[in-house]
Amino acid sequence: MTGTDWRKKIDADTLALIRLALVEDHAWQDVSTQWTVPPEKNATAILISREKGIFCGGALFAAAFQVFDPDLEVEVYADDGGVINPGFIAARIQGKAAGILPAERVALNLLGRLSGIASLAASFMEEIRGTSATICDTRKTVPLWRSWEKYAVRTGGGSNHRENLEEMVLLKDNHIAIAGGPVPALKAVKAHNQAQIPVEIEVENLEQLAQVLEEGVERILLDNMSLEEMREAVRLTDKRAQLEASGGIRLDTVRKIAETGVDFISVGALTHSVRAFDFTLEMDLNGV
Repeated sequence: MTGTDWRKKIDADTLALIRLALVEDHAWQDVSTQWTVPPEKNATAILISREKGIFCGGALFAAAFQVFDPDLEVEVYADDGGVINPGFIAARIQGKAAGILPAERVALNLLGRLSGIASLAASFMEEIRGTSATICDTRKTVPLWRSWEKYAVRTGGGSNHRENLEEMVLLKDNHIAIAGGPVPALKAVKAHNQAQIPVEIEVENLEQLAQVLEEGVERILLDNMSLEEMREAVRLTDKRAQLEASGGIRLDTVRKIAETGVDFISVGALTHSVRAFDFTLEMDLNGV
């Protein structure tokens, strides 16, 4: 992907966020660069992977540099969703050194986070390979960057839960408590849901599961249930609703959860506590 290709993948809202990120970093007032780097000095920067994983966010990486300095030439050599290894040269930026350095941190932050999410999603998908379950994300995302973080989950092979509060009805413990129980909560939703928005309800035990199955609902969230309870939930449900396991899912536990027969496993850690993928940007003053 060349630097100009990112314009086909990034909408105006994302472009505005990238510009705000550069403004937040005071990129146009980078005193370290302005006081040490001659404005006429050319350079080449090489993006190098320090680990194995899934590449994601090449368009954001390129955009961060070219929003700051449109004259920079950016080439990205990895496709989103591709596997990269340690030492792989993933991108090259050429132009004024004083244009490259101020945008470096924003570009690396965006690329590192999205590649980290994609890589973790791929690891979870690998753990449940051969089962009928699907890994999905949650809304525990960085505000304003949700669409891109959910894109990264898909890039890693996972699926997206609801994008926002309007897209799906999800009745959790507080909704249920205020409504007076799972059945009153479902009845209240049915009274208003002329648009037939998908509905999911959280249950904490098998008794609540039986109640919501009797009332009828498309999807049921099994909150922090044991493996034995999940297996029994699958048996009792008998495909009358889709079942989603949730609550503290980890890589070392997800396989056994998938083997209970649930349809979805939601993993908040995909976005709320992911480790950034390790990239480095090295300057090559002789590579221009």
